[in-house]
Amino acid sequence: MEVAATIPRSSLFASSSGSLFSTGVLFSRGVRKPLKVGATNSGPRAVVAPNKTSTPKKTSTGSLKHAMTITEKILAHASEREHVSAGENIWVKADVLMTHDVCGPGTIGIFKREFGVDAKVWDREKIVIIPDHYIFTEDERANRNVDIIREFAQEQNIKYFYDITDRSNFKLNPDYKGVCHVALAQEGHCRPGEVLFGTDSHTCNAGAFGQFATGIGNTDAGFVMGTGKLLVKVPPTLRFILDGEMPNYLLAKDLILQIIGEISMSGATYKAMEFMGPVVEKMTMEERMTLCNMVVEAGAKNGVVAADTVTFKYLEGKTDAPYEPVYSDGSARFLNEYQLNVSKLEPVVAKPHSPDNFGLARECKDVKIDRVYIGSCTGGKTEDFLDTAKLLHASGQRVKVPTFLVPATQKVWMDVYTLPVPGTNGKTCAQIFEEAGCDTPASPSCAACLGGPQDTYARMNEPQVCVSTTNRNFPGRMGHRDAQIYLASPYTAAASALTGFITDPRNFL
Repeated sequence: MEVAATIPRSSLFASSSGSLFSTGVLFSRGVRKPLKVGATNSGPRAVVAPNKTSTPKKTSTGSLKHAMTITEKILAHASEREHVSAGENIWVKADVLMTHDVCGPGTIGIFKREFGVDAKVWDREKIVIIPDHYIFTEDERANRNVDIIREFAQEQNIKYFYDITDRSNFKLNPDYKGVCHVALAQEGHCRPGEVLFGTDSHTCNAGAFGQFATGIGNTDAGFVMGTGKLLVKVPPTLRFILDGEMPNYLLAKDLILQIIGEISMSGATYKAMEFMGPVVEKMTMEERMTLCNMVVEAGAKNGVVAADTVTFKYLEGKTDAPYEPVYSDGSARFLNEYQLNVSKLEPVVAKPHSPDNFGLARECKDVKIDRVYIGSCTGGKTEDFLDTAKLLHASGQRVKVPTFLVPATQKVWMDVYTLPVPGTNGKTCAQIFEEAGCDTPASPSCAACLGGPQDTYARMNEPQVCVSTTNRNFPGRMGHRDAQIYLASPYTAAASALTGFITDPRNFL
């Protein structure tokens, strides 16, 4: 099936190299230049390859020669080198290795095959194992996966294994957390300046903390498990400057969908995406996590936001491990630079069957939907549910389609039931969801984001249309291969639940 791309019609997004995908203005060294583009709403996107920025001139001091980006500095430190450059292959020391119930058994198998059945991991306190994907199911193979990682954690005396033994009631399992990427943040495993590898593509979520975080395969993870090191090619960095004032109807999910739609799913292939600017500085940690979480949908190796007081405040009480934040040098070399005027953006969705197939929510108003799903590492955090509840309460209406709610972790689940939603006279998310006719918040896990076994909560077992706060909408992603998934922010998802059609949240805010 050929999918036509829809590109918003306002001047929003510019690149310092002249790479631009919607009608806009080119910003280069403070000079404003009109730029014509080769993509229109009526035809396929004309993908223009970004050009490299000019190479800084060498100076006698060598200061420009050694200037580095955040990503380069972290990798230089982890490889015990003074300086690294994009394209170099280096041995990098891991600070944390994370795996879960889906990839853990394969990683463990490779580790034992290559290092020996009685081998010990390189550091039992730097491996984090989190069951989260296929947990609340009767599927025997899925349950066996959890058994395998539990046996390995006990055998290796892994310090950070967040186990679940009673699946009938997650609250009876105090060690169980939920979705790995959110749990990593909440449990203090994400720290500025560090290197985090994980057997999950959305490990890049942790880049919000100013660290190098990336997903790796089971083979690489097995090697890290035994040695604590991995051979890594230093990625070049794309810098995204988010300017303007964030409208009250937009969330970080709108911004990252806009960016992915503009540069395409291959626009950042094996590159770092560094986010900065006044809009990013005002974001909460959870919104920054949303930005970094989906960079892999543009092909990126990692996403990163410089650590600041927001980061340090979030980490208070979560970790006592020392950490050292790093920042891009003023003369650091960026492969390309993009500037996004957030003030002019509108709510967007990613249409089936690709995260870069984006369009304005208001232009999809005739799309009838069958369900809404709020959850996942991307859209199942505390603030995602607060935003959902805020819009539902403002509407004073009940949802017209089944609306499934899956908190990412136990902590998020507790927040849903205890935190008052601002501006609602003390009502909690759970109270508002019940009044609006939503489904009861489910046990924390990845649930239907990755489809899962047939009995997975909210799995799409029929070829229905769903608006989801998750991160991917490929055929079969949430279950049925003929289902249609529209990715959206919590605001847009909630608004759509109220009407039964894809709906611009400005109708209710």
